[in-house]
Amino acid sequence: MPQLFPSSANTIVYAGAIGALLGGATLVWAFVELTWSSYTTRVDTVLYQPVPFSHQHHVGGLGIDCRYCHTSVETAGSAGIPPTETCMTCHSQIWTDAPVLQPVRDSYATGRPLEWNRVHNLPGFVYFNHSIHVKNGVACVECHGRVDEMPLISKQKTLYMKWCLDCHRHPESSLVSAEDVFQMAARPVPSSETISNRTKERGVRSKIITDCTACHR
Repeated sequence: MPQLFPSSANTIVYAGAIGALLGGATLVWAFVELTWSSYTTRVDTVLYQPVPFSHQHHVGGLGIDCRYCHTSVETAGSAGIPPTETCMTCHSQIWTDAPVLQPVRDSYATGRPLEWNRVHNLPGFVYFNHSIHVKNGVACVECHGRVDEMPLISKQKTLYMKWCLDCHRHPESSLVSAEDVFQMAARPVPSSETISNRTKERGVRSKIITDCTACHR
């Protein structure tokens, strides 16, 4: 029986198989890179806001406490967005004619809230409660970063489930004392003995807080 394919066909098949493997590996690599890239996670991406509010100026410069604007962070699931009246507490006296604050003055005059673009936005199927984390000693900076150094706010963490689970599985190293929760300054990592004691005091149990129903309800 005559040979149906030339001897070079073997080389073509081998090359094709290797090419398919390399192509598949490249696609997987590209998918992973895209998933964790800032294009997808939006980390360090500054969103347009109706007013270019500077946390660096208000928190870092003026020393305004987080709770002055985010009033419900200790008692509710949401940290809360300050109403225009909070802004006008100061800006009815200072920078009263600043063009950049015209949207604030318009909002106050009309009673129509400013429409801020949400920077930290979880999917609707994810349950997150600020007050639980604050009460258990998770500092604002753990999730939001050094907002006191940000002229314009941007997301600093991916907020992916893996990131949440990493902290939930080892929460001890992220816990601070109650008086430090709202402090922006970096803190040294506590010793293993301190971590152990803190875990016992707070009753932190990873088997419970990594249960699916803790976040997916």
